Amino acid sequence: MTDFATIAPQLEGQAIELPSWAFGNSGTRFKVFGSPGTARTVEEKVADAATVHRFTGLAPSVALHIPWDLVDDYAALRRYAEDRGVRLGTINSNTFQDDDYRLGALTHTDAKIRQKAIDHHFECIDVMGATGSRDLKIWLAEGSNYPGQADLRGRQDRLHESLSAIYDRLGEDQRLVLEYKFFEPAFYHTDVPDWGTSYVQVAALGDRAVVCLDTGHHAPGTNIEFIVMQLLRLGKLGSFDFNSRFYADDDLIVGAADPFQLFRILFEVIRGGGYGPANPDGHSDVAFMLDQCHNIEAKIPGQIRSVLNVQEMTARALLVDRDALTAAQEAGDVLAAHEVFMDAFSTDVRADLAAWREERGLPANPMRAYAESGHQQQIEADRIGGTQAGWN
Repeated sequence: MTDFATIAPQLEGQAIELPSWAFGNSGTRFKVFGSPGTARTVEEKVADAATVHRFTGLAPSVALHIPWDLVDDYAALRRYAEDRGVRLGTINSNTFQDDDYRLGALTHTDAKIRQKAIDHHFECIDVMGATGSRDLKIWLAEGSNYPGQADLRGRQDRLHESLSAIYDRLGEDQRLVLEYKFFEPAFYHTDVPDWGTSYVQVAALGDRAVVCLDTGHHAPGTNIEFIVMQLLRLGKLGSFDFNSRFYADDDLIVGAADPFQLFRILFEVIRGGGYGPANPDGHSDVAFMLDQCHNIEAKIPGQIRSVLNVQEMTARALLVDRDALTAAQEAGDVLAAHEVFMDAFSTDVRADLAAWREERGLPANPMRAYAESGHQQQIEADRIGGTQAGWN
């Protein structure tokens, strides 16, 4: 099996983008829970993301959500982030919290409402210009609740027209990233329920339109790594939203539900060329992002735990002896191939990663270092008054 020293250089530069909303209050459909020390402003959310990066070295950027992260001066926010060692990343749109969008936004039958949703995305693109962001990520909570309620084909046609208008507004170095979710909040049908629908829509737009794969947005038993392989094969995997789910909802800490699934996904990412430097700028086209909400756990250590889980499973996936695996596959040796795969997954890389961090001036155990730093107690004492950030 490949040893850790061999794969260690491939861990350099791993970047996992954090979501600003992970540092605000969240909860369920029934209750959003408050917690001491929760960020009250966009700046405090950026500062929290910078803290995660300071302890892990893995999270150099933070995604913003519009309108949750509206500010008057995004150039100033960009400088604020850079002064703290991080940059502003993906810009996420929101067409699911406005009364006008009850029956759809980009798919609505009313041209005025569709244009309102398109204009919101134009605003997001303006923000991208000020922040230096590459990706505009779109998730649509659109669909219908009853058979016969909506013209399913008509909604797809209107979605294409709306996305085309948004795509045409992008700058040359910007991308449109279309997410999918097989259900929620609509009950009968969802307009972008699966990777195939997302692929069909972005393929019709052009090279700078790609798919976002949220690891929690699939039916139970779905072979997500197969989807990863296929989208990489087609050149249309733009980004991940890493999280976990158990029964239905998602947004839990990545790797919490099924670490082996995360390992399998990352193996296909590496095998398909979606990890590591792939472009002249030294970065892969595939963005690693988190999409999580910490309902009952503290925000900053929750994100530290998440990025460490991704790093650990990346290391294990890199340990797969690809030559031995290929030889066993080509020989038709089913058990030998499986053994090669499982040997890598079963390898405990925690001590090696701890030493790797120390060599780079990072805490060997970032979770423990954060707990002992007193930072959580400090922000709980400092952030008194004001309105804590949250979904609304």
